[in-house]
Amino acid sequence: MAQKRNVHIPENSSVLQEKFINCMMRGGKKATARRIFNDAMEKIAAKGHKEPVKLFEKALDTIKPTLEVKAKRIGGAVYQIPMEVKASRQMTLSIRWILATTRSKRNAPMAEKLANELIQAANGEGPAIKKRDDVIKMAQANKAFAHYAKY
Repeated sequence: MAQKRNVHIPENSSVLQEKFINCMMRGGKKATARRIFNDAMEKIAAKGHKEPVKLFEKALDTIKPTLEVKAKRIGGAVYQIPMEVKASRQMTLSIRWILATTRSKRNAPMAEKLANELIQAANGEGPAIKKRDDVIKMAQANKAFAHYAKY
């Protein structure tokens, strides 16, 4: 297993914010990604939320899935086996889903779309929450195959 490296984090940021910015970055343009993230935090504050960073963390915590399905081939058949999700993967999935739903929207600047998506996720609504619920429902529906998890 690969070791985690110590990386430099700016004083006004956190590990979670840096991870989000790195995932948002396209084509190595970190400064652009950081500007979009900071603009989104300002837009959240302008919409009346006193602590936008807390809202950001709450949104990601709300989206974290607890279960997911993994395909396993057993005896020539492929089964969707429900598995618990590790904490690091939960965070990765929540970041990925927020960014995917934000990028899928059109006709607005990225910072505004991101701010709206984070507010919706923190309130327990929006397409990212729907994605989480769909994944959990799929895992619940395939509980019958849970005994194959040991293979």
